[in-house]
Amino acid sequence: MSKTFRPYEPDQPFLMPASMREWLPSGHLAYFVFDVVEQLDLSAVTERYAHEERGYPPIPPADDGEGLALCLCIGVPSSREIARKLEEDIAFRVLAVNNTPDFRTISDFRKDHLKALAGLFVQVLKL
Repeated sequence: MSKTFRPYEPDQPFLMPASMREWLPSGHLAYFVFDVVEQLDLSAVTERYAHEERGYPPIPPADDGEGLALCLCIGVPSSREIARKLEEDIAFRVLAVNNTPDFRTISDFRKDHLKALAGLFVQVLKL
C-alpha cells in the first residue's frame, strides 16, 4: 500500500478563512496592537484630512498606526521593510486589513505626522 498525500491544489481559488483575524493564533501580538490603537485618540492625525478633498482617499490612520506600532514592537524601523512586511507577513496584512501602501506612503505618513505620533506614543505609555 502506497502512502497517500494531502490534496495539493495551488490554483484553488480560496484557501484562507473568511475573516482575516482567523489567520493569526489567539494571543498574537497583533491583537494587542489592535486593542491599544483602538483606545488611542487619533484626532491629531485625522484632523489633517478633515478638509482635504484632493487625491485618492487615504488609508485610515488606524491602519497605518497599527502597522507602525507593530514595527516598533518587533524592531522594524525602515519604511521599505515595513512595506515588504505588509506584502509578505500575515500579521502585518491582518493589521493593515490587506492594504499595502508603498514605502514612500509609509515614509510620508511618518514625516507628516511626526508630532502627532509622538503624542500617540505618550498615550501608549499612559495606557
